[in-house]
Amino acid sequence: MAKYLVIVESPTKVKTIKKFLGANYTVAASNGHVRDFPKSQFGIDVENGFEPKYITIRGKGELLAGLRKEVKKADKVYLATDPDREGEAISWHLAHALRLEDSKMQRITFNEITKNAVKNSLKNARKIDQNLVDAQQARRMLDRMVGYKISPLLWAKVKRGLSAGRVQSVVLRMIGDREDEINSFIPEEYWSLEAVLGVKGERKSLTAKFYGTDEEKIIIHTKAEMEALLAELQDAEYEVLHVKSGERTRRPPLPFTTSTLQQEASKVLNFSTQKTMRIAQQLYEGVDIKKNGTVGLITYLRTDSVRISDEAAASARAYIGENYGEEYIGQGQGKKDDHKKIQDAHEAIRPSDISRSPAVVKESLTRDQFRLYQLIWRRFAASQMQQAKYETTSVTIGAGKYRFHVSASRVLFDGFLSVYTDDTTEDTKQNQLAGSITTESVLTMKELQDKQHFTQSAPHYTEASLVKTLEELGIGRPSTYAPTITTLLARRYVTKEGKNIYMTELGEVVNQMMKQAFPSIVDVNFTANMEFLLDKVEEGSVKWKTVVSNFYPDLEIAVEEAEKELAEVKIEDEVTDVVCDLCGRNMVIKYGPHGRFLACPGFPECRNTKPYLEKIGIPCPKCGKELVIRKTKKGRRYYGCEDHPDCDFMSWQRPSAEKCPECGGYMVERGNKIVCADEQCGYVTAKPKN
Repeated sequence: MAKYLVIVESPTKVKTIKKFLGANYTVAASNGHVRDFPKSQFGIDVENGFEPKYITIRGKGELLAGLRKEVKKADKVYLATDPDREGEAISWHLAHALRLEDSKMQRITFNEITKNAVKNSLKNARKIDQNLVDAQQARRMLDRMVGYKISPLLWAKVKRGLSAGRVQSVVLRMIGDREDEINSFIPEEYWSLEAVLGVKGERKSLTAKFYGTDEEKIIIHTKAEMEALLAELQDAEYEVLHVKSGERTRRPPLPFTTSTLQQEASKVLNFSTQKTMRIAQQLYEGVDIKKNGTVGLITYLRTDSVRISDEAAASARAYIGENYGEEYIGQGQGKKDDHKKIQDAHEAIRPSDISRSPAVVKESLTRDQFRLYQLIWRRFAASQMQQAKYETTSVTIGAGKYRFHVSASRVLFDGFLSVYTDDTTEDTKQNQLAGSITTESVLTMKELQDKQHFTQSAPHYTEASLVKTLEELGIGRPSTYAPTITTLLARRYVTKEGKNIYMTELGEVVNQMMKQAFPSIVDVNFTANMEFLLDKVEEGSVKWKTVVSNFYPDLEIAVEEAEKELAEVKIEDEVTDVVCDLCGRNMVIKYGPHGRFLACPGFPECRNTKPYLEKIGIPCPKCGKELVIRKTKKGRRYYGCEDHPDCDFMSWQRPSAEKCPECGGYMVERGNKIVCADEQCGYVTAKPKN
């Protein structure tokens, strides 16, 4: 009998796949990549047509020796690494490292680890797709060029151990630009008004929102405007002018892609992108299910596609009809309006078997595995169900020349909402009284409720909103979102407080240097265009060496210019007037993982360190002592009093030395303006040019 060897990436998959194949098949794992660029060298021969130099990754020699023994025993070798660029490149590297002959080697891929999928992949074995490999090679080389050439400049300018990445640097800039936008935002005042109305014959009240007049919507900007409006409305007669009823439908959501799964898991489960991908990988590779053994519960987790196979759709329709009723079966999913389909070879993320409901597998999963699987299962089931139907009522109420509106909706048919709701699902119970209102209803005004508001700046990025923005801009790919964010957090360029992402002092320094010295690398459009070119390499319409050779010369020139500028900067530790408690030397400012700190220059004999509190030359508005720059435990910067904890003054914005001429309070800097810290006051003036 012929002997076959199947090589996968993960040891977990070995256990799952072995069940599906006969005794003639041996399944082994490569444990990810086996070859890469050397750590101590550039690894790209620029003079020889940008030829890459790959070496065996340290620690993989013994593993490869074991695989070579298995290759000798086998009549045919199937390379079954992940079905994406990265997986294709790993198969290509394995073929070289194991010295596999073309006649003996074939490439197989499957989107889910099920018996049918694995068996079908063997029937559809193919050669390695060199275009996919070249696209991955090009990405790896571009990243290598940026990291290898720019990181040493960061070491010289700031501190050793820092890194610059091609995508990472752009994402850092995006976070920095958002913080600049927030810091320069000046809130504007506006008011809202609601009328609480009694309805004759009804015990409950009706709450209507002020709109304006028949001709236009009116925005109330100030308290004076509100008081004038209230005076007119106080004695007005309130009457129902129009009641409009209708029906509205809400389409089911599309099944998950990598991006939407990361976003929803962050919002609903409070998972980081890294945690989402780690748990999804476990569900994909296989989990021990009671009475079933090791089972792959979901399809491949790195995809940009919302496509579902005909087989999966038919299975879902049968399950929905049996468990929810024929009327819940959907007409087929809608199309995602997307101008880019990067990994559309894959399906959307879905359960490998819809009949394996969350309740069935709950006992076999950890809490986090269950919660993520339940989210994926519900989303997929919902995507194959009927749309929800609502009865809507819209009421227009007149008060003299002014108009108030009330709207309400009632679910007529829940459709997909029977299994899946999200934060966009409306509260249908609000103002249900509106459904019984007619033009004959008699209204009496009980109360006018006015409320002051201020416009809000764009919110800080969360992992979910950052992933969404990266996808919209075409930066990075499903496989890069999580590691990019994780790297920024690990390098302490950014920090997370709650769900929000903030730039640290160290991140500000690195971002500023990258923007000055390498503007094209941190340019959003440039990076998105590079992703577009990599897609063209994958399609086979652009040569990978063309992309690399066009990129490198500009990078080299930028690095040379940056090196000249840096050569003129003498980098010395800044000496302070703070005296070391242990040895009496004047302490110096150094950079650490959390930013600047004070250290004794007598290191290593004297290891004394202290927090560095930089004075900003402005007195504390509360006690009159000096204000200093402080940092939260996670590295986010704020301004506080040097007399902390006796004085608890703090401000996220830099305070100004000027007092507010309107209310006498302290003012803060916002971009090129100085504004009163008290939003109720709202005083704004231009920032002095000096």
